[in-house]
Amino acid sequence: MPVIPPPEKQWYVVHVLSGQENKVRDRIHRNAEAEDLSKYIFEVLVPMEMVSEIRGGKKTETKKKFFPGYIIINMNLLTEDNQLQEEAWYFIKEMDGVIGFAGTKDRPIPMRQKEVDAMLSQIKEREDSVRPAISFEVGDIVKVADGPFQSQDGVVEEIDPEKGKLRVSVTIFGRSTPVELEYWQVERG
Repeated sequence: MPVIPPPEKQWYVVHVLSGQENKVRDRIHRNAEAEDLSKYIFEVLVPMEMVSEIRGGKKTETKKKFFPGYIIINMNLLTEDNQLQEEAWYFIKEMDGVIGFAGTKDRPIPMRQKEVDAMLSQIKEREDSVRPAISFEVGDIVKVADGPFQSQDGVVEEIDPEKGKLRVSVTIFGRSTPVELEYWQVERG
C-alpha cells in the first residue's frame, strides 16, 4: 500500500484550459469559501516568471506562466487509508476550466515530496530572477540591438545561461572580434 502524505503535504498537478489558469485559481478560492471547502484546499499556485525581451528596440519585462495549462494545488484529497475525499475531488474535477488531475482517470496521484521541494524551489528561484525570452544556440546569426556594436551582425560563439550572456563574434574593420553581450542586447538575425 502506498504511503499517503499527511493532508498539508499533498500536492497535485491539475490540467486546466490553457489561458484559464488564473481564472480557475480564483474560481477555486472563491467557491471553496462559499461552499465551506477551505478545510481541504490550502494553496493554489500558477507558477510565473519574469521574462525579458526586446520589443521595438526596447527591453521589456513581462510575467509568463512556466507551466502553461497547469495549476498546482496543495489540498487534502486522500485520507490516511488512501480513500478519496469525494467532496473535494468532485469540487475540483467539476470546476469550469479544469480538464483533470495528473494521474489516472479516476485516481489522483500526489506528487512525491522531493518533486514538491524541487518545484517550490524552482518557483521561488524564478520569481526572484528575470529570464531572457529568447534562447540562442552556438552558430546562430544575431543582430546587436543595443550598445556600441548596435546594428552589427554577429555569430554566437558561446552561451552562458546562468548569467544570461553571449559571446558574439562581430566583424569590425574586416576583423572578427568577440564581444560579450547580454541576451537582451541581441535579436535573431
